[in-house]
Amino acid sequence: MTIPESFWNSSSEELKQGFIQEGEQYVCLICGKKTEIGIIYPEDGVYYDAKRFMRKHIENAHDSVFDYLIGLDKKLTGLTDHQNGLLKLFHQGKSDSDIQKEMGIGSASTIRNHRFVLKEKERQSKVFLVLMELLKEKDQHAPTIVNMHKTARMVDDRYNVTLEESEKALKKYFPDGTDGPLLKFDIKEKHKLIVLREIVKRFKSDRVYTEKEVNEILKTAFEDFAVLRRYLIEYGFMDRQPDGSKYWIKE
Repeated sequence: MTIPESFWNSSSEELKQGFIQEGEQYVCLICGKKTEIGIIYPEDGVYYDAKRFMRKHIENAHDSVFDYLIGLDKKLTGLTDHQNGLLKLFHQGKSDSDIQKEMGIGSASTIRNHRFVLKEKERQSKVFLVLMELLKEKDQHAPTIVNMHKTARMVDDRYNVTLEESEKALKKYFPDGTDGPLLKFDIKEKHKLIVLREIVKRFKSDRVYTEKEVNEILKTAFEDFAVLRRYLIEYGFMDRQPDGSKYWIKE
């Protein structure tokens, strides 16, 4: 699913805890689940206040904020596959010598060098964040870019879509509204992504579908439901069992 705008607008501290407070509610930055302040939530014989239950939700549904973030596409994290693997092992609390053995890296000193490189990346990131914050105060012409979904594949310029461009394309290809039929799908790849992002909203993220059910829903959008189904999987909006018996929305 698309990463919510609230995720990108949150402070580093809010991202670390994985949720924000909006009025009298706590909202999960990962999936949007809400808990209401003042309500007690029971689970397995234990009672939680709204904040503690939200933390429990993140642990149960997403393992941890770290697990969610480290699972994002490298285009979003800026990490190489090697750095991603190292951070996972660091987070597990493994020693440099253990990591050296597990990854087959030359020596423990090599791991220390990787730690130094990551520390430099952290410093650079802090400077860059401040620069961007200062830029926002002066740049009055920056367009609003539509957020990509976190399970996006083959991330490239196709995802460089402004909000204005997206709204224009949706009006063009869904002349009867986005709940209606799609005019055509023989369109450029960037616009296919815009269209698919809208079509996937017709599915519920918390249920599993049969192929027949998927086809019936996609038929409401376009007669060639098979090509929509293939692209939803290809672009990472949807996944399925190898035998095609079950389909679900990726989050």
